[in-house]
Amino acid sequence: MMNRSHSRLASLDILRGFDLFCLVFFQPVLASLARAADHEALDTLMVQFRHVHWEGFVFWDLIMPLFMFMAGVSMPFAFHKYLKEGNRKSLYKRILKRVLLLWILGMMCQGNLLAFDFSRIYFYSNTLQAIAAGYLIAAILLINLGIRGQLLATVALLLGYWGVMTFVGTDGYGNGDFTPDGNFAEYLDRTILGRFRDGAEVTEAGLDFGNYRYTWLLSSLNFGVTVMTGVFAGHVLKSSKITNLNKTVWLLGLGALQIALGVFWGFQMPIIKKIWTSSMTLYSSGICFVLMALFYYMIDYRGKGKYFSWLRIYGMNSILAYVMFSIIDFSSIIHSLFFGVEQFLGDYYQPFVRLCGVSIIFMVLYFFDKKKMYLKV
Repeated sequence: MMNRSHSRLASLDILRGFDLFCLVFFQPVLASLARAADHEALDTLMVQFRHVHWEGFVFWDLIMPLFMFMAGVSMPFAFHKYLKEGNRKSLYKRILKRVLLLWILGMMCQGNLLAFDFSRIYFYSNTLQAIAAGYLIAAILLINLGIRGQLLATVALLLGYWGVMTFVGTDGYGNGDFTPDGNFAEYLDRTILGRFRDGAEVTEAGLDFGNYRYTWLLSSLNFGVTVMTGVFAGHVLKSSKITNLNKTVWLLGLGALQIALGVFWGFQMPIIKKIWTSSMTLYSSGICFVLMALFYYMIDYRGKGKYFSWLRIYGMNSILAYVMFSIIDFSSIIHSLFFGVEQFLGDYYQPFVRLCGVSIIFMVLYFFDKKKMYLKV
C-alpha cells in the first residue's frame, strides 16, 4: 500500500473499500438471508451476486477484476518516486517482495498451505495470486516502457491470448473451442499444474479435476492486461495536463469504448470470466473505468468523500480484510456468545451468525484504522 498523503486518491481507497465491502460483508449476509427467506425478490437479486456458470457477466463477476484494476491504478503514483530518482533496484526489490507475499497469502487463503498436507496443497488458485501475476507483468511494462509502448504491449498480450485460444490446439483441446472442457487454457492448467491445480484429486484411475474450470496459467496474460488497464486509468488521474473534470470525461469515454469492444469481441470469443477471455477483460475493465470515473467525480472532484468514509476502512486494509474473511471462521465465536438464541430466530439464525461474523471483521479493521496500522504488501 501507498503511505497516506495529501496526494493520495481518496476515491481509489473508497472504491477499493466498496469492492471489499461487497466481498466480505454484503454478499455473504445477503446470500445467507436469501437462503433463509426463500423469497422471490431476494432470489432475483441474488442472480447478480452469484458467478455466472460459464458465458455471461453479472455484478459478482466484477469483484475480482475490480480488485486487480485498482492495483494498477495505484502503480503510476507508487512508482513515481523510484522512477524519478532512477532507483530501479529498490523498486524491483519492492515488486518481487510484493509478488512473493501475495503468492504466499493466496496459497494460505485457497491453496491449503495452512493444512500442512502436501497432498492437498494447490499452487495457483487464488485472486491474490492473479493480482501478483498481473502486477508483475504490469510493473515490468511500466518501468521499462513509455505510455505508447505500454499500450502496444498490452494490446499484444490481449491479442496473444486470443490467438493462442483461437488457433492453437492439441489432443482435442483448443482451436477456437471455448467450452469448459475443450478450451486450450484448460489443457495447459491440467497439463502443467496437474495435481497442484485447485480441485485436483489423485485417484486410482489418475487425476480427477472434478467440476473446477477456472484457469490461471494462460489467463495470466490477461491478468496483466487487467492490471494494465488500471495503470492507464492511473496515468489519466495522475496527469497534470488534464483538468480534474476532464479526467472524469476521459475515464467515462475510455470505459464506454472498452465495454463496446468487449461486447463486439464477445460474438467471436465469448465473455467468460472463468478463463479470463480477452472480451471479458475489455468488458470488465470498461466497467471498472466507469466506476472509477463516478467515484473520482463524487469524491475527489465534488468533495463528497465524507459520506463514504466508512468504506475507506475496508479500502485501506483490503488485503487484511480479504485474508481474514478467507481464513478465519468466526461462526464458532458467535455460536458460543449467542448459545440458545437459535430457538428464537429459527431460519434467520444463520443470517444472524453471518452478520455478526462479518461485523467482527469490520470492527478489527476499524481498530487498525484508528491505530493507523495497515497491512502493507
